[in-house]
Amino acid sequence: MILNRIGDFGLVLGILIIFVEYKALDYATVFAITPIFTNKLFNFLNFDFDLISIICFFLFVGAVGKSAQLGLHTWLPDAMEGPTPVSALIHAATMVTAGVFLIARTSPLFEYAPSMLNLVTIVGACTAFFAATVGLLQNDLKRVIAYSTCSQLGYMVFACGLSNYSVGVFHLVNHAFFKALLFLGAGSIIHAVADEQDMRKMGGLKKLVPFTYSMMVIGSLALIGFPFLTGFYSKDVILEVAYGKYTLEGHFSYTLGTLGAFLTAFYSTRLIYLTFLSVPNGYKSVICAAYDSSYQISISLFLLVIPSVLIGFYAKDMIIGFGSDF
Repeated sequence: MILNRIGDFGLVLGILIIFVEYKALDYATVFAITPIFTNKLFNFLNFDFDLISIICFFLFVGAVGKSAQLGLHTWLPDAMEGPTPVSALIHAATMVTAGVFLIARTSPLFEYAPSMLNLVTIVGACTAFFAATVGLLQNDLKRVIAYSTCSQLGYMVFACGLSNYSVGVFHLVNHAFFKALLFLGAGSIIHAVADEQDMRKMGGLKKLVPFTYSMMVIGSLALIGFPFLTGFYSKDVILEVAYGKYTLEGHFSYTLGTLGAFLTAFYSTRLIYLTFLSVPNGYKSVICAAYDSSYQISISLFLLVIPSVLIGFYAKDMIIGFGSDF
């Protein structure tokens, strides 16, 4: 709650500065008159700042808080105490997506503040790499997936920082499907092993919960960016546009993004191995009683698997296609 209040405080300051200077808050008006304010200064705490830069800075503080970027990221793994459907909603549909959407939606402002775009790029790239390194060492099943979300949000944010907003939003849409699949699959596993979340106490579940196993494998492959699954289309393009910028920030984010992609593959494989493939390591009574989930859960997982495989291929022309006005 407190970390999100910090982010919200920044967002509110940004909105208030817009209201004080522009006398309006609807997108159309603000974007239309932004060019008039290009060299205007704004006095904040007795210092003169470039008006558009300080607005973008505070809007970005809101995005950092809500989208769990480096510095205000710790609430995300701690939110894993909740039930898995709640986690799936937070990560796929409602909460962490809001920050990336905010940056993409206010892109006409950010384009007039190149220094803020550089900041967005660097924070996003550092988050993508840092969260992946933390995810390598987590033992709680849901925490691994939470740090994975944190890492993927870094990718979306640095794609927006490199002015490729459509690519960032494309990854946002794709990520929602396979991350919801992973979280609900994790819920299915946790049900099967009597509400145990520690991966060190699982293992050998492949033969006991074959359906959940296959769903988790598909979700993890999509997250890794396995060719021709959903995650491949957006992750690949993000790294391409980062490399193709030919700026210092572009190459910085490309390097950290590539390393982060490698680490993503590593911790996803580690999750699958520790949960399903290794020697059983839990209590005998628990492991022997493991079962595949009810048909309601299984149907939900199956419905999420289909877009996790196909949506990247079918939506890529609409969102990031050549000449698309998405």
